[in-house]
Amino acid sequence: MRTYFELQYKIINRKMIAFGLPLIIGYPLLLTVFIPLSNYLFSKTEFATYLYSFIALSLVSKLSETRRNDFLKSIFSKNHYLQTRIVENFVYCLPFLIFFVYKGLYLSSLTTALLAISLTLLSFNTNFSLTIPTPFYKTPFEFTVGFRKTFLAFPIAYFLTFISIKVGNFNLGVFSILFITLICFSYYLKIENEFLIWNFNISSKKFLFKKTKTCLINFTLLSFPVLGALGIYFFEQLDILILFFVLCHLYLTAIIYAKYSSFPMEINLPQITTLLISFIFPPLLLVIIPHFYAQSIKRLNTILA
Repeated sequence: MRTYFELQYKIINRKMIAFGLPLIIGYPLLLTVFIPLSNYLFSKTEFATYLYSFIALSLVSKLSETRRNDFLKSIFSKNHYLQTRIVENFVYCLPFLIFFVYKGLYLSSLTTALLAISLTLLSFNTNFSLTIPTPFYKTPFEFTVGFRKTFLAFPIAYFLTFISIKVGNFNLGVFSILFITLICFSYYLKIENEFLIWNFNISSKKFLFKKTKTCLINFTLLSFPVLGALGIYFFEQLDILILFFVLCHLYLTAIIYAKYSSFPMEINLPQITTLLISFIFPPLLLVIIPHFYAQSIKRLNTILA
């Protein structure tokens, strides 16, 4: 069992180094990002306890994939398998448990820990044959694949919008739009095969325009229920809502250009850092979007006409 966890630790370290992040910086950086985001969630909604626990259990549930556990059962005895699964589930949700304790939410910490441990008794088959219909079947793969993997996140966002209207909390409604934005944001972190780009048989500029147009239309479609509801019930803050919605469009445009500015490599640390800084200082988008666009054109010109 000890060898297994040492191997997992080495895998995490190698992924972090491959990402371009030295270990001496990577782990402290994760901590400095995790704590502010956690505090932000608890400051914006009274339902943060439930959302926080749900996020922790969602991460832990990924360890219950059937093929993964079948492999572990083949190399461990029954007792060692159970011990291994309990320890790794507990370790995965440990940062959340510690933050619960920091907030004085001892019962929530205990409940989340027990639920995480109980997940060791379950296995989920992620390769089931159910096909989830999407309105994106004619568009490039990002939304078609991404939506099917994250479709449960959208009812959560719509529920948060309902709660924001019910309690009169405009900020919670804005957070639900940000939540949808981040979900769509994640769709563009995956690099496709070069052939899928070459298959477009159009110029680099037209390719980027098509990708951006598709993204913004699909994002608008997914976020329209939230935007419409908030616009009606918080009409006096419609100008702020529209401004925030435009910013979301700009951030999605930035991630698309950032993706192809490093193609065929994945988005690197300097790009991620630049995007994170732009979240703190949005006017920076006026600089980084043209920069990423120019870099993308150079990269894509080697593939497209």
